[in-house]
Amino acid sequence: MEGVSDDITVTSANRKSIAVTGSARKIRDNAADWHNLILRWEKLNDEGFTAAGNIINIRLTRSQSDQLLLVDEFSSSSSSSSTAPSQQAGGAEELQDECSKLKDVVDKMVAVVTKMERLMTSQRGIQELEEFQFGPEGRKFPLFHTWNTKQFDDSCRVLLDGFRQELKLKQTILQEVAHTATSDLCMVYLSCWLHLPYTPPQTRLNLEALLLETGHRLL
Repeated sequence: MEGVSDDITVTSANRKSIAVTGSARKIRDNAADWHNLILRWEKLNDEGFTAAGNIINIRLTRSQSDQLLLVDEFSSSSSSSSTAPSQQAGGAEELQDECSKLKDVVDKMVAVVTKMERLMTSQRGIQELEEFQFGPEGRKFPLFHTWNTKQFDDSCRVLLDGFRQELKLKQTILQEVAHTATSDLCMVYLSCWLHLPYTPPQTRLNLEALLLETGHRLL
């Protein structure tokens, strides 16, 4: 998923700039929160990519060092083998530090998705309230431009489902990346982290449509 543009600043001031109340006000505020949470996710994704890249570099360097050490043992090269333990200890400490950084990023991503789930719960509550007030078909006139309440619900669900899947992928990479010895698999993990396969361009379109419909983007 491409970086979400930060050319709109969502604050309490501009939330009050448009006189909307009730369900419309809540949906508009939720759309702003979606925007901010996705910006937060993408910042964390960049931080995690850096940490994951460092882990892979350290892991592959250690793997190469281990192979050289085996050669040294067979050739009885005392000068090389005497420095290997200290090098390995330093590499292990550095690896642990980068793993801790990556875990911290993933923990923060969990918090982001938890907030997204709360937004989805809020949107579901608005949908149920609208159905109670106006019946299964909803109100006759849209809250903003063209969408009915169910379309807001559907759009938010697409966003949540994508980021839930992304979180599961990040958690898998966190568990596996430091234990992977082959460079090819390491590159697969790194590529999956960077390119967000579960939030394709359609996800970005859903966010942009949500922002357009609620007035955060100009038509």
